[in-house]
Amino acid sequence: MASWLCPAHLRAPISAIYAFARTADDIADEGEAPAQARLDELAALLSDLHACAAGQPGSGRWPQVFEPLGRMIGTFKLPVPLLADLLNAFSQDVIKTRDGAGYETRAELLDYCRRSANPVGRLLLHLHGVHGSDALRMSDQICTALQLINFWQDLGVDIPRGRYYLPAQDCAAQGVSQADLKALKQTQNATKLISDNALFARTLMTNGSQLVKILPGRAGWELRLVVQGGLRILDKIRAMGFATLNGRPKIGKRDMLVMAWRALWM
Repeated sequence: MASWLCPAHLRAPISAIYAFARTADDIADEGEAPAQARLDELAALLSDLHACAAGQPGSGRWPQVFEPLGRMIGTFKLPVPLLADLLNAFSQDVIKTRDGAGYETRAELLDYCRRSANPVGRLLLHLHGVHGSDALRMSDQICTALQLINFWQDLGVDIPRGRYYLPAQDCAAQGVSQADLKALKQTQNATKLISDNALFARTLMTNGSQLVKILPGRAGWELRLVVQGGLRILDKIRAMGFATLNGRPKIGKRDMLVMAWRALWM
Protein backbone atom coordinates (compact mmCIF):
# COMPACT_ATOMS: atom_id res chain seq x y z
CA MET A 1 0.00 0.00 0.00
CA ALA A 2 2.73 2.51 0.96
CA SER A 3 4.69 1.94 -2.25
CA TRP A 4 7.15 4.28 -3.91
CA LEU A 5 4.24 5.70 -5.90
CA CYS A 6 2.67 6.92 -2.65
CA PRO A 7 3.50 10.51 -1.59
CA ALA A 8 6.01 10.44 1.27
CA HIS A 9 3.77 12.35 3.69
CA LEU A 10 1.05 9.69 3.37
CA ARG A 11 3.22 6.63 3.96
CA ALA A 12 2.93 6.84 7.76
CA PRO A 13 -0.89 6.95 7.89
CA ILE A 14 -1.20 4.27 5.21
CA SER A 15 1.23 2.05 7.11
CA ALA A 16 -0.74 2.61 10.33
CA ILE A 17 -4.00 1.66 8.62
CA TYR A 18 -2.37 -1.42 7.12
CA ALA A 19 -0.94 -2.53 10.49
CA PHE A 20 -4.40 -2.23 12.05
CA ALA A 21 -6.10 -4.18 9.25
CA ARG A 22 -3.34 -6.80 9.10
CA THR A 23 -3.55 -7.42 12.85
CA ALA A 24 -7.32 -7.83 12.69
CA ASP A 25 -7.08 -10.13 9.67
CA ASP A 26 -4.50 -12.32 11.41
CA ILE A 27 -6.74 -12.59 14.47
CA ALA A 28 -9.66 -13.64 12.29
CA ASP A 29 -7.79 -15.97 9.98
CA GLU A 30 -4.47 -17.28 11.26
CA GLY A 31 -3.56 -20.03 13.70
CA GLU A 32 -5.75 -22.65 15.33
CA ALA A 33 -7.78 -20.55 17.79
CA PRO A 34 -11.48 -21.47 18.13
CA ALA A 35 -14.07 -19.10 16.71
CA GLN A 36 -15.13 -17.65 20.06
CA ALA A 37 -11.56 -16.79 20.98
CA ARG A 38 -11.18 -14.96 17.64
CA LEU A 39 -14.41 -13.06 18.23
CA ASP A 40 -13.29 -12.08 21.72
CA GLU A 41 -9.98 -10.81 20.36
CA LEU A 42 -11.69 -8.78 17.65
CA ALA A 43 -14.04 -7.30 20.25
CA ALA A 44 -11.03 -6.32 22.35
CA LEU A 45 -9.41 -4.76 19.29
CA LEU A 46 -12.58 -2.75 18.64
CA SER A 47 -12.63 -1.55 22.25
CA ASP A 48 -9.02 -0.43 21.94
CA LEU A 49 -9.82 1.33 18.66
CA HIS A 50 -12.51 3.42 20.34
CA ALA A 51 -10.23 4.16 23.28
CA CYS A 52 -7.46 5.16 20.90
CA ALA A 53 -9.76 7.47 18.94
CA ALA A 54 -10.93 9.11 22.16
CA GLY A 55 -7.36 9.64 23.37
CA GLN A 56 -7.89 7.25 26.27
CA PRO A 57 -5.73 4.31 27.38
CA GLY A 58 -6.70 0.94 26.02
CA SER A 59 -5.69 -2.55 27.02
CA GLY A 60 -2.07 -1.98 25.99
CA ARG A 61 -2.02 -5.28 24.12
CA TRP A 62 -1.29 -3.86 20.67
CA PRO A 63 0.99 -0.85 21.17
CA GLN A 64 2.64 -1.39 17.78
CA VAL A 65 -0.79 -0.83 16.22
CA PHE A 66 -2.46 1.83 18.31
CA GLU A 67 0.42 4.14 19.12
CA PRO A 68 1.00 5.06 15.44
CA LEU A 69 -2.69 4.77 14.58
CA GLY A 70 -3.62 7.17 17.36
CA ARG A 71 -1.19 9.75 16.03
CA MET A 72 -2.52 9.35 12.51
CA ILE A 73 -6.16 9.61 13.63
CA GLY A 74 -5.28 12.89 15.32
CA THR A 75 -3.19 14.27 12.48
CA PHE A 76 -5.32 13.21 9.51
CA LYS A 77 -8.77 13.00 11.16
CA LEU A 78 -9.19 9.43 9.96
CA PRO A 79 -12.87 8.34 9.95
CA VAL A 80 -12.94 5.82 12.81
CA PRO A 81 -16.27 4.23 11.72
CA LEU A 82 -14.53 2.98 8.57
CA LEU A 83 -11.90 1.24 10.69
CA ALA A 84 -14.65 -0.24 12.87
CA ASP A 85 -16.43 -1.53 9.76
CA LEU A 86 -13.38 -3.65 8.96
CA LEU A 87 -13.57 -5.32 12.36
CA ASN A 88 -17.28 -5.92 11.92
CA ALA A 89 -16.61 -7.66 8.61
CA PHE A 90 -13.82 -9.80 10.08
CA SER A 91 -16.12 -10.89 12.89
CA GLN A 92 -18.82 -11.79 10.37
CA ASP A 93 -16.30 -13.90 8.47
CA VAL A 94 -15.41 -15.81 11.64
CA ILE A 95 -19.08 -16.50 12.37
CA LYS A 96 -19.88 -17.55 8.80
CA THR A 97 -16.88 -19.88 8.72
CA ARG A 98 -17.74 -21.36 12.13
CA ASP A 99 -21.29 -22.09 10.99
CA GLY A 100 -20.39 -23.19 7.46
CA ALA A 101 -22.81 -20.54 6.26
CA GLY A 102 -22.74 -18.54 3.07
CA TYR A 103 -24.60 -15.60 1.59
CA GLU A 104 -28.19 -15.96 0.48
CA THR A 105 -28.20 -13.14 -2.07
CA ARG A 106 -25.77 -10.99 -4.00
CA ALA A 107 -27.08 -7.98 -2.05
CA GLU A 108 -26.02 -9.65 1.21
CA LEU A 109 -22.58 -10.38 -0.22
CA LEU A 110 -22.22 -6.79 -1.41
CA ASP A 111 -23.10 -5.55 2.07
CA TYR A 112 -20.21 -7.63 3.39
CA CYS A 113 -17.92 -6.05 0.78
CA ARG A 114 -19.16 -2.64 1.89
CA ARG A 115 -17.57 -3.31 5.27
CA SER A 116 -14.66 -5.59 4.35
CA ALA A 117 -13.27 -3.80 1.29
CA ASN A 118 -14.81 -0.39 0.65
CA PRO A 119 -13.49 1.25 3.85
CA VAL A 120 -9.91 0.87 2.59
CA GLY A 121 -10.62 2.84 -0.57
CA ARG A 122 -12.53 5.51 1.33
CA LEU A 123 -9.72 5.89 3.85
CA LEU A 124 -7.22 6.38 1.02
CA LEU A 125 -9.46 8.94 -0.67
CA HIS A 126 -9.73 10.76 2.65
CA LEU A 127 -5.94 10.94 2.91
CA HIS A 128 -5.74 12.36 -0.60
CA GLY A 129 -8.39 14.97 0.19
CA VAL A 130 -10.91 13.52 -2.26
CA HIS A 131 -14.45 13.57 -0.86
CA GLY A 132 -16.85 13.91 -3.82
CA SER A 133 -19.79 11.54 -4.06
CA ASP A 134 -18.81 10.33 -7.55
CA ALA A 135 -15.30 9.52 -6.38
CA LEU A 136 -16.61 7.64 -3.35
CA ARG A 137 -19.01 5.66 -5.54
CA MET A 138 -16.25 4.69 -7.98
CA SER A 139 -13.91 3.80 -5.13
CA ASP A 140 -16.57 1.49 -3.70
CA GLN A 141 -17.02 -0.14 -7.10
CA ILE A 142 -13.28 -0.79 -7.44
CA CYS A 143 -12.88 -2.11 -3.90
CA THR A 144 -15.92 -4.36 -4.10
CA ALA A 145 -14.73 -5.65 -7.48
CA LEU A 146 -11.31 -6.46 -6.03
CA GLN A 147 -12.93 -8.34 -3.14
CA LEU A 148 -15.17 -10.32 -5.48
CA ILE A 149 -12.30 -11.10 -7.85
CA ASN A 150 -10.34 -12.47 -4.90
CA PHE A 151 -13.32 -14.66 -3.98
CA TRP A 152 -13.67 -16.10 -7.50
CA GLN A 153 -9.91 -16.59 -7.74
CA ASP A 154 -9.79 -18.50 -4.45
CA LEU A 155 -12.88 -20.72 -4.64
CA GLY A 156 -10.81 -23.90 -4.57
CA VAL A 157 -9.01 -22.65 -1.46
CA ASP A 158 -11.91 -21.09 0.44
CA ILE A 159 -14.57 -23.77 0.05
CA PRO A 160 -12.52 -26.55 1.72
CA ARG A 161 -12.07 -24.10 4.63
CA GLY A 162 -15.82 -23.69 4.98
CA ARG A 163 -16.07 -20.33 3.25
CA TYR A 164 -18.88 -19.92 0.74
CA TYR A 165 -19.10 -16.64 -1.15
CA LEU A 166 -21.13 -17.70 -4.19
CA PRO A 167 -24.66 -16.46 -3.31
CA ALA A 168 -27.15 -19.25 -2.67
CA GLN A 169 -29.75 -17.69 -4.97
CA ASP A 170 -27.23 -17.60 -7.83
CA CYS A 171 -26.30 -21.22 -7.14
CA ALA A 172 -29.94 -22.31 -7.18
CA ALA A 173 -30.61 -20.40 -10.41
CA GLN A 174 -27.73 -22.23 -12.10
CA GLY A 175 -28.55 -25.62 -10.59
CA VAL A 176 -25.39 -25.81 -8.47
CA SER A 177 -25.78 -27.50 -5.08
CA GLN A 178 -23.66 -26.88 -2.01
CA ALA A 179 -22.71 -30.56 -2.15
CA ASP A 180 -21.23 -29.99 -5.61
CA LEU A 181 -19.30 -26.98 -4.33
CA LYS A 182 -17.99 -28.90 -1.32
CA ALA A 183 -16.81 -31.63 -3.69
CA LEU A 184 -15.24 -28.93 -5.93
CA LYS A 185 -17.10 -30.35 -8.94
CA GLN A 186 -16.36 -28.11 -11.92
CA THR A 187 -19.62 -28.92 -13.70
CA GLN A 188 -20.93 -26.99 -16.68
CA ASN A 189 -23.41 -25.30 -14.37
CA ALA A 190 -20.67 -24.33 -11.93
CA THR A 191 -18.62 -22.88 -14.78
CA LYS A 192 -21.59 -20.74 -15.88
CA LEU A 193 -22.13 -19.63 -12.27
CA ILE A 194 -18.51 -18.51 -11.89
CA SER A 195 -18.58 -16.87 -15.32
CA ASP A 196 -21.63 -14.78 -14.44
CA ASN A 197 -20.11 -13.65 -11.15
CA ALA A 198 -16.80 -12.83 -12.81
CA LEU A 199 -18.63 -10.72 -15.40
CA PHE A 200 -20.38 -8.80 -12.62
CA ALA A 201 -17.02 -8.10 -10.97
CA ARG A 202 -15.57 -6.92 -14.30
CA THR A 203 -18.52 -4.58 -14.82
CA LEU A 204 -18.03 -3.07 -11.38
CA MET A 205 -14.31 -2.59 -11.99
CA THR A 206 -14.88 -1.01 -15.38
CA ASN A 207 -17.53 1.34 -14.00
CA GLY A 208 -15.23 2.48 -11.20
CA SER A 209 -12.07 2.78 -13.28
CA GLN A 210 -12.60 6.45 -14.16
CA LEU A 211 -11.50 7.23 -10.61
CA VAL A 212 -7.91 6.99 -11.87
CA LYS A 213 -8.47 10.32 -13.65
CA ILE A 214 -9.69 12.01 -10.47
CA LEU A 215 -6.96 10.98 -8.06
CA PRO A 216 -3.98 13.34 -8.15
CA GLY A 217 -0.45 12.55 -9.30
CA ARG A 218 1.20 9.29 -8.36
CA ALA A 219 -1.91 8.03 -6.53
CA GLY A 220 -3.75 7.93 -9.83
CA TRP A 221 -0.97 5.88 -11.40
CA GLU A 222 -0.89 3.47 -8.49
CA LEU A 223 -4.65 3.01 -8.80
CA ARG A 224 -4.25 2.30 -12.52
CA LEU A 225 -2.03 -0.66 -11.63
CA VAL A 226 -4.46 -1.85 -8.96
CA VAL A 227 -7.36 -1.77 -11.43
CA GLN A 228 -5.32 -3.52 -14.11
CA GLY A 229 -4.23 -6.16 -11.60
CA GLY A 230 -7.84 -7.04 -10.86
CA LEU A 231 -8.75 -7.08 -14.54
CA ARG A 232 -5.73 -9.25 -15.31
CA ILE A 233 -6.84 -11.85 -12.77
CA LEU A 234 -10.25 -11.87 -14.45
CA ASP A 235 -8.51 -12.39 -17.81
CA LYS A 236 -6.69 -15.40 -16.39
CA ILE A 237 -9.88 -16.78 -14.83
CA ARG A 238 -11.53 -16.56 -18.25
CA ALA A 239 -8.50 -18.12 -19.96
CA MET A 240 -8.74 -21.17 -17.69
CA GLY A 241 -12.42 -21.58 -18.57
CA PHE A 242 -13.63 -20.21 -15.22
CA ALA A 243 -12.51 -23.49 -13.63
CA THR A 244 -11.36 -21.95 -10.35
CA LEU A 245 -12.83 -24.75 -8.28
CA ASN A 246 -9.84 -26.75 -9.45
CA GLY A 247 -7.15 -24.13 -9.95
CA ARG A 248 -6.02 -20.70 -8.83
CA PRO A 249 -4.75 -18.13 -11.34
CA LYS A 250 -1.76 -16.02 -10.34
CA ILE A 251 -0.05 -12.90 -11.60
CA GLY A 252 3.43 -13.44 -13.06
CA LYS A 253 6.18 -11.17 -14.38
CA ARG A 254 4.77 -11.18 -17.91
CA ASP A 255 1.39 -10.14 -16.53
CA MET A 256 3.02 -7.18 -14.80
CA LEU A 257 4.23 -5.92 -18.20
CA VAL A 258 0.73 -6.27 -19.64
CA MET A 259 -0.74 -4.42 -16.66
CA ALA A 260 1.79 -1.59 -16.96
CA TRP A 261 1.11 -1.19 -20.69
CA ARG A 262 -2.65 -1.13 -20.19
CA ALA A 263 -2.29 1.32 -17.29
CA LEU A 264 -0.57 3.78 -19.62
CA TRP A 265 -3.63 3.85 -21.88
CA MET A 266 -6.37 4.24 -19.28
